[in-house]
Amino acid sequence: MSFGFIGKTAGPSVRTRVKICGITRPEDGVMAAQAGADAIGLVFYPRSPRFVTPDQALAVVRALPPFVTVVGLFVNEQPGMVRAMADAVGLDLLQFHGDEAADYCRQFNQPYLKALRVRPDIDLLAAAQGYREARGLLLDAWHETVPGGSGSVFDWELIPEALRAHCILAGGLAPDNVAAAIGAVRPYAVDVSSGVEADKGIKDPARIQAFMRGVSSGDTSKGG
Repeated sequence: MSFGFIGKTAGPSVRTRVKICGITRPEDGVMAAQAGADAIGLVFYPRSPRFVTPDQALAVVRALPPFVTVVGLFVNEQPGMVRAMADAVGLDLLQFHGDEAADYCRQFNQPYLKALRVRPDIDLLAAAQGYREARGLLLDAWHETVPGGSGSVFDWELIPEALRAHCILAGGLAPDNVAAAIGAVRPYAVDVSSGVEADKGIKDPARIQAFMRGVSSGDTSKGG
């Protein structure tokens, strides 16, 4: 079995990539980049406490140093709005965090991630087959009322071995558990939002630094 997004070199010698999501302020984006984050996430879901307007998002992007990937998160959004945000802000990658079908995701002709909310009754291998053109699958905790950012951890044992080295692991990650998560799953990347916040949408410098140290610690066990 193979998946379109499994083309990356992954393994013990490769460091775990980091995305810090829910950035709402330019200074937080800069802080994340300076701490070593590979990507930042901008939330264009109006019901989220981390929602940003186009002007807010553009201010964040303009403050970032080079080589930081800018990801735009959408939830069951109208295609025209996705295109408008991508063009206005200059998004590098789209992230679909709702019930979007593969045909919906591929219509933008832009690299995308598909988020899947994990619970015991989901067949992740079958779901992965449905999104073969995605650059990656982001695995998050299932919650009955919110599509993401709940701060909940799911059972990592539910992730099939075939997906582990190539997934983006999310769901309740924080400085005190990210090393264990990396050691257990050995994902390609980790995604954090509420776990590094002082308040919703406001990132905490000390927690970001502690999270990055946790990632480094997890990578040490990953290579052991």
